[in-house]
This record gives sequence, C-alpha cells and structure tokens, in this order.
Amino acid sequence: MSTPPTRPARPGRALWSRARRPVAILSVVALCLIAAGAMTAQAQGYSPFNWFQQMFQPQPSRGYGQPWPRYRAPRPKPVEKVETKPAVPPTFFVAVMGDSIAQLLAQGLTEAMTDRPEVGVLREAREDSGLVRDDFYDWTKAAHDLIASGQKINVAVMLIGSNDHQPLRDASGSYDPDTPKWQEIYAARVEAISAMFRDAKIPLLWVGLPIMKSDRLSSEMASLNDIYREHASKNGAIFIDIWDAFGDDRGQFSPYGPDVDGQIVRLRALDGIHFTKAGAVKLASFAEPDIRRILDAGTPQGDAALAKIETTTPAGTNAPANAAVALPAPVKPPIGPVLPLTGPVLAPGGELATSSADQKGEAQSLIEQTFATGKPIEAKPGRADDFSWPRQ
Repeated sequence: MSTPPTRPARPGRALWSRARRPVAILSVVALCLIAAGAMTAQAQGYSPFNWFQQMFQPQPSRGYGQPWPRYRAPRPKPVEKVETKPAVPPTFFVAVMGDSIAQLLAQGLTEAMTDRPEVGVLREAREDSGLVRDDFYDWTKAAHDLIASGQKINVAVMLIGSNDHQPLRDASGSYDPDTPKWQEIYAARVEAISAMFRDAKIPLLWVGLPIMKSDRLSSEMASLNDIYREHASKNGAIFIDIWDAFGDDRGQFSPYGPDVDGQIVRLRALDGIHFTKAGAVKLASFAEPDIRRILDAGTPQGDAALAKIETTTPAGTNAPANAAVALPAPVKPPIGPVLPLTGPVLAPGGELATSSADQKGEAQSLIEQTFATGKPIEAKPGRADDFSWPRQ
C-alpha cells in the first residue's frame, strides 16, 4: 500500500511559528492581567464596564483604591474685619415739609449732609399736598402739631405749591386762582405757618418753586414765589430763590445743567416738574449753606476758646493762680483816605501841569532854534549829547 505524498515544507514556516510564540505568550499574560484587574475593580465596588478606563488613569494620591476627589469650588478668602466707628446719634434735626418736590429735597439734604452725621433729616413732606386743599391735608394744623409734638427741630424747611394752582375753598365760599380773595387767603396761610416757627424760635427756610417745563405752569409757580417771598419773610423766614439755577442762559426751562460738581447731567425728571437724584442734590445745595451756618453757630468753635487763656496771676492779687483772663478785643486800625488807582497824577497844588510866561518863552525859543535856524541845542555837561573832552 503506497503512502500519500507529503507536502514539502515551505522554507521559513518553522521560523514564523517560532516568532509567533512570544506574541501569543504575551497576549495570554495581558489577558490574565486584565481579568485580574477587572476582578479587583469589581471587588472594590467599581462597575465592571469601566475597568479599562481606570487602568489608564493616574493613581489617586490618597491611596490605592480610593475614589478621585470631586471638584470643589475654591474657598473664599477670609474677609478682613474692618473696625467701624460707632454711629453718631443725630443731635441736630432738620424738618423738611411740603409736597412731592419737598420729598426730593429731603433726599438731597440727606445726601448732602453725610459729612455731618450729627444732622438728622426729618421727612415730614406729604405727596399731593398743598396750602389750598386743607380738607385733604391741613398744613397749618400739621405745622402746629409738629412743633407741639416735642420733637427737637433745629431748622425747618418748607417747599410747597406745585399742586396749589386750583380753586380755594373756605367757609365763605370758593375762589379761583389769582383772584384777589384767593391770594389774600393763601398769603394768610403762608404767614400763619411762618409765624408758628417764629414764635417757637425755630429758623424757617422757605424754598421757592423751580421753573417748570410747561410755560403755563411756570407762570403759575412764579406768582406763588412772589407770595412766598413777601409774606413768609414778614415773620422772619428766609426765602431761597432757585428759579434761575434750573434754567438755561435765556431763562428757559432746561432738563440738563451743571450738577454740584460742575458736570452737565440731567437734573429734571421726564414730567418737567420733579428732579432726578442729581437734581435733588443740587436742589438741596441751596438750603445747605443756611443749615450749616445755623449748625455751626450752635457748635462751640475753636476761636471762642481763644477768648480765654490761662495765665499766671500777678503777685499781690487775690485771684487764684492760672485763672482764666479774657483777652481784650482787637483794635481795628483806622481807615485811611480812599485813593483812586487809575486817576491822573496831580501836582502838589492839585494841577496837572503848571505854566508860566517864562516857561512858554523858553520853549518857543528852543523850537525856533532847532527847527527854524537848525542850530543844535547847547549841550549840558553830563548829558548824553555832551561830547566835550575831557569829560567833566
């Protein structure tokens, strides 16, 4: 029986088989390691589906098998404690009364007086109020109650009238605006309020109404300012005119203008009546100087302390040593004559120039000698035209 022929071995087959053996061995070892890692990860509580990802991520720094820490927001830096000075309780009170514009005035005064913490602004203004409708809000009674309430008031400020151009009614009847009877009753109410603060010895600042966007309303506000200026001042109130401060160079309404720092900003609201925040601060700047003046007048000044000095008592007196002695009042120097700085210089006799016949004749001869005959003027020794030699 014949044997089947065998296929001849190809050259290099054995070499190829020998080359694949290390690769196969390494593959088996890698699979074993992967399987071992998977079982370890599953034993630690990880999902068997993310074992491959965990093999290639860096080892956690907290120790093997610990989960990687989650992202945490950076901790805010500790805030340094700033020592704040204790709040100064107000001891000087400014009562602001009036309508909705007065409410803005109170806001502006609060902003303007921040450097004086001892000043407290009492906001007593009432929106939509006025001196005409005492059935809605009686300002004469409200002023009396405010004074009698016991609240300390060092300065009172009134700004009212933007709602007052309407018929006025009292027990005798109803009167249209700008009629003589209407003006008489309205002026009496202004005088009554200002008299209350005068009797209570409380300074009253009556702030006038500003120019308005409407020409008709501006005319009405101007007539009310005339009443305030005349009748509030009768009882010692100070009238503060703000009309020109909120108009342009032609005297017309302007919503923009310089603020207290000189910057051009919007000062008036869109309705052409009220003020913006910057406008309220500027509005308050007109009442602020009088308030500060009254405040400083009641505050002990450094100059007042200089009126007394500590000095040693001369020997032989019965006064104790280091007694306070009043300084004499300074003597004011006398005022000299008023001299004009631009007038012509006068001669001692009061004449601009003196003349005589001899001087005229001498001058005429010099003119004839120089221009008629051409003879030079005789040089005087020492003068610039003296060319004699040797020099004297």
